[in-house]
Amino acid sequence: MEYWSFPAAYDASYLPPSDSRYWFPKRETMPAAEREKAILERIQLVCRYAYANSAFYRRKWDEAGFHPEHLRSLEDFEDKVPVVSKKDLRDSQALAPPFGDYLCVPDSEIFHIHGTSGTTGRPTAFAIGRNDWSTIANAHARIMWAMGMRPGDMICIAAILSLYMGSWGALAGAERLGAKAFPFGAGAPGMTARCAQWLDSMKPAGFYGTPTYALHLAQTATDEGLNPRDFGLKYMFFSGEPGASIPGVRDRIADLYGAKVFDSGSMAEMSPWMNVAGSAETEGMLCWQDVVYTEVCDPNTMRRVPYGKRGTPVYTHLERTSQPMIRLASGDLTLWTDDPNPCGRTYPRLPQGIFGRIDDMFTIRGENVYPSEIDAALNEMPSYGGEHQIIITRDAAMDELLLRVECNESSALNGGADQFRDEVSRRIQKLLGLRTKAEIVPKGTLPRTDFKARRVIDDRAVFRDMNNQLKIGGAS
Repeated sequence: MEYWSFPAAYDASYLPPSDSRYWFPKRETMPAAEREKAILERIQLVCRYAYANSAFYRRKWDEAGFHPEHLRSLEDFEDKVPVVSKKDLRDSQALAPPFGDYLCVPDSEIFHIHGTSGTTGRPTAFAIGRNDWSTIANAHARIMWAMGMRPGDMICIAAILSLYMGSWGALAGAERLGAKAFPFGAGAPGMTARCAQWLDSMKPAGFYGTPTYALHLAQTATDEGLNPRDFGLKYMFFSGEPGASIPGVRDRIADLYGAKVFDSGSMAEMSPWMNVAGSAETEGMLCWQDVVYTEVCDPNTMRRVPYGKRGTPVYTHLERTSQPMIRLASGDLTLWTDDPNPCGRTYPRLPQGIFGRIDDMFTIRGENVYPSEIDAALNEMPSYGGEHQIIITRDAAMDELLLRVECNESSALNGGADQFRDEVSRRIQKLLGLRTKAEIVPKGTLPRTDFKARRVIDDRAVFRDMNNQLKIGGAS
């Protein structure tokens, strides 16, 4: 089925006809039930491989009473195979450093090492085998093709080139596609202004980064006297944070640059992380099930939820041999559907992308709030200055939500700051059902980032700590 094997063995010279919508027409458009039969056969192979080569999976599955020979259906897979958590991976790497006892290839086969930054707790190391790196590149090139990119297009990778897997995965895909890879990077002081100047000079067709960085870059370009629309970008694809499937954010980026915006990205551990990604005709994210098998599950039971319902993605590699993930629970929240896709691909879809991590959700006065919802609402407001902070505090016994929001120059100069403050309070209260206070600050007041935005400040922790100290003092 179009080079579908385990281990993967792709023809590195293969390219579809340039006018083809599909990289692999059969794999992408076959009836879903037929694909699921093939996926079951592949999962059986992957599970046997992992059981034979990984002490981690043998230990975990033996404890759960599962053996690969018990696998007869996708329902068996859901019922009998326990999920893997990020904590499981960290514990495995502490037990068998540095790559954990879920590494299924010899150390000599490791080609790339990436991982988490490790700013809190133990970092997680990703060991990617040479053949797996080629497999990741093929998958990403195929998905970038679906977005409309073609050999010869110049693609700017404007993300930090470090341990972060996102930039390297996009670069590998661009190289396999036969594009002109332009790994500009990000993160150094003054680099954003230089990026704007290079984009204006080079006129690339494609751009990869985070949504936050694209908005920051557009403002920096304007400050430098440049028009982001003059960069000539056609395709902008993003990962690393919610945004590119949120209408308020997506449409703002598309308007600023005059480009088509695509959402992509699951988890670095799941590379090829573009296994959920949009296409030229289909918004949101397709679940490319023949690359990584995706289930959307109830976060408590880890059983699949029906289409049309919310849950957390659970991912299984179908092609990786080094550190294969089998039922890795993402901890994100999404909604999936199985409606016909405009592009003709027969995959399930996440029409609103990934809302964010369940851990990022905060509860205030009994209401669950996702930062991405506030982000989307503010980006739809004409007076929004491009950055904000969400501050959760406590007044006596009540939680309070305060938004510190930048106002653009034209509204501020025309005396519209007070009106904007009232509008923010009304809109967010209507969205969340919570009384919300807004503080309007001049544009440029709040810090920008070249990477993922961190906008939530929960100082209820300070309140709790003070209370606990008072209680301890009173008890003594």
